[in-house]
Amino acid sequence: MDESKKLGFPSILATGVGLIVATSCLLSLGQGAGALGTGFIVSMVMACIINILSALCMAELNAVMPNLTGGLAQYTLAGMGPFVTIVTMVGGYLLCQTIAGSVECAMFGNTINSAFSTGLPSSFFCILLLAALIIVNLLGVDMFAKIQDVVVYDLVISLVLMGLIGILGLAFFLFIGCEFVIPLSPNARNARRNIPLGMVISLVLICGMQVLVIFGMHHYTKWADLAVSASPHVLYGTALLGKAGTIWMVLVSVFAVVSTVNSCINFLSSMCAGMAKLSLLPGVFCRKNKRGAYYVGILMIGGIMIFVNATGLSNSSSLSFMILVAMVFWMISYIVQDINVLIFRKQFPRMPRTFRVPGGPIIPILAIIGNAFMIFHIDGDPAVRNSIFRIDGICFIILALYAVLWCRLVLKRPLFKHYEMKDVMAMENDLYLLAHKQTKRKEDA
Repeated sequence: MDESKKLGFPSILATGVGLIVATSCLLSLGQGAGALGTGFIVSMVMACIINILSALCMAELNAVMPNLTGGLAQYTLAGMGPFVTIVTMVGGYLLCQTIAGSVECAMFGNTINSAFSTGLPSSFFCILLLAALIIVNLLGVDMFAKIQDVVVYDLVISLVLMGLIGILGLAFFLFIGCEFVIPLSPNARNARRNIPLGMVISLVLICGMQVLVIFGMHHYTKWADLAVSASPHVLYGTALLGKAGTIWMVLVSVFAVVSTVNSCINFLSSMCAGMAKLSLLPGVFCRKNKRGAYYVGILMIGGIMIFVNATGLSNSSSLSFMILVAMVFWMISYIVQDINVLIFRKQFPRMPRTFRVPGGPIIPILAIIGNAFMIFHIDGDPAVRNSIFRIDGICFIILALYAVLWCRLVLKRPLFKHYEMKDVMAMENDLYLLAHKQTKRKEDA
């Protein structure tokens, strides 16, 4: 790709911020503050620190194996083999993010109808938005970046202003997702610097922004009202500026859902392409259109989200519970990446790294402990927590069965034998895939 057309640091930062600041995060922010008051800031800072530790680990992995389409999938294949890669990537990302993106769209439709008497079903707005974002992503990474830059920086400015105005007059979920910038490495300028910098700064920026909003909420709304509100950010906006505040927060919700779902569709289509290059998913996901977009993944993921919203599944009262179920897989995938850092350190101690996490094994180990702690505290109610773990166990068995069958019947490789790093990186080249197909045809003949 022409260097002048590659994404600069502002677009990298916008992608990191855009995925993290979702409408559901605004809900978590308001309800968390409502339950704990300003003490929720302590939980936020702790969650932010844990996520920064994992972000640093993933930045080192990106420095060891740079410019890979799927990123996290390639790291795990080289570190732990195909079984762990399939289970963590399909469960932790494809399943989790498709559900989360559908919920984001549903909350967007509900917010529109709560502020305006449209007379239209919420799903109408969800489907309209998804159709627009599918088209944006089909137009290629350049159009994706332009949309992302506009909505994210408007979103950040809006939330900072709302927090400052307020002052003057479920913490982990607030920070998860900064690694979505990693698949942008092949399209980024100075990726080895901008990717880790974008992840860390996006987390710090969001933490500071959300602290301002909490202090603002403290001045204008009752904690008890925030704790039970389905749209605490809209409640705050209305209390702060009346009808103008309501409209402003609706716009914030629009910015949040556009940035989140836009990032989600782009990331997941790239991740599917990366896994297809590794033969972990069907090769059809590698197909690109004239704009260079992985159109099969974009259409599939966007289509599933449209189906979920059209059928009303995203309005189900149990869906928020299912997001927690999926989030456990997401956090497990973080732990896997932290372990990959330790594995690569042992396997390739002298390999040059443009970025290396300081402190030896301390930060990766702390990241593992921190993520494990958050998994075991996924919900404050022991009964709910046990239900989440039971469903995760069932999901793991299903994914494990799929992974075993795929490894035995398609890959015909041992489940836990890692691939050579040079082979994984070679698979990124389209010529490798072509040669592999030709070899397979000869073997079948």
